[in-house]
Amino acid sequence: MICPLAHVEEVFRTSNGAVYQCSRKNCYWLEYQDTTTAFKISDFFLFKKRIDAMDIARMLADTARSADFEIIMPHRTERCFILSVQDILNLKEILAGAKFMIELNSEIKRALRKDTLFVV
Repeated sequence: MICPLAHVEEVFRTSNGAVYQCSRKNCYWLEYQDTTTAFKISDFFLFKKRIDAMDIARMLADTARSADFEIIMPHRTERCFILSVQDILNLKEILAGAKFMIELNSEIKRALRKDTLFVV
């Protein structure tokens, strides 16, 4: 559950989950699998990098039962993710969409700042 005092804005959403930005605590919230996990900004991008590094082809090719799931516990959270191949694909989609929207927002703000500097 997201803190009721927080001021959050939706960054990106799919039918499987969402990412929100909290301006009060300067963090991101990941809503996934009926739970919400808070990430410091650097930890959010590190988590995305770890999810992106998961080798789905290896998981699918390996016949061992232990290859069916990946377990990941993000830094500075109390959450432990037990992810199937489909879960990993869903998370990759959510995190990639969120990263794109964050970068797009930064580029728009940068362009607007440049325009206001020349309007004087």
